[in-house]
Amino acid sequence: MHQFFYGWYMKCQSDTQTLAVIPAVHSTRNKRTCSIQVITDQGAWTVMFDADSYRQTKNGIFIGKNRFGRQGIRLAIRTTDLSIVGKLDFGPLSTLKYDIMGPFAFVPFMECRHSVWSMRHLVSGTVRINERKYSFQNALGYWEGDRGRSFPKEYLWTQCCFLGGALMLSMADIPMAGIHFTGMIGVILWQGKEYRIATYLGARAVQIQNKAVRVIQGNMELDARLLEASGRPLKAPAKGDMVRTIHESASCRAFYRFRIGSRTLFAFETDRASFEYEYAS
Repeated sequence: MHQFFYGWYMKCQSDTQTLAVIPAVHSTRNKRTCSIQVITDQGAWTVMFDADSYRQTKNGIFIGKNRFGRQGIRLAIRTTDLSIVGKLDFGPLSTLKYDIMGPFAFVPFMECRHSVWSMRHLVSGTVRINERKYSFQNALGYWEGDRGRSFPKEYLWTQCCFLGGALMLSMADIPMAGIHFTGMIGVILWQGKEYRIATYLGARAVQIQNKAVRVIQGNMELDARLLEASGRPLKAPAKGDMVRTIHESASCRAFYRFRIGSRTLFAFETDRASFEYEYAS
């Protein structure tokens, strides 16, 4: 049995609440399982399922009575200490012009591959978690995915929807053919235009420290800085097994600035950012 994982990250956010749901399937040498992780401003939960609970069709992922796909999310989870039930409907997705991995989509044996299914879409519906109500009416959603064997040893990931646009940036230590390099992928959606930042387009990090990153590509410059974390523990894969613990701030304070040449397109501080900073410094 191969060592692998495959999962989606589906975030829904209103002005006052954040809910992220992560359905996944994972396999080690001797077992295969699936899981649903849920993270909010209040906490994080992981629910494990038998492998035969998982189905994937052209309409999405099914785990038990739970469904995830282009139309939205349906949740029906009940354990001894957790009750989650609800339905969230998605509006039209904002897809990318081409695969976020670029030419790396065709490179074999990569530790982890990333997908971005929607940079920004509308979300409407209600979910109850242990009787706490999460209500979204014309709220914003984001949807990405990962597949491979393991999460990178060191990495940074941030995402934010904001007035006029959305952004995501992922930077990681990439092992390949016996060497390591810092690889990055990112997209800025601003006033209807897509700006791509990636190693395969010449992007380079001029700063990764103190929970801040600065990336330069040609005449474009992106700054992202975590100002105040609210990290909740999440499980992440190591050789297909969900044994690593990372910490994600699904809704936290951060600063972003995007410049092209001498022109600043946007610079703002927000408490609606998502951030993972898994670097030592």
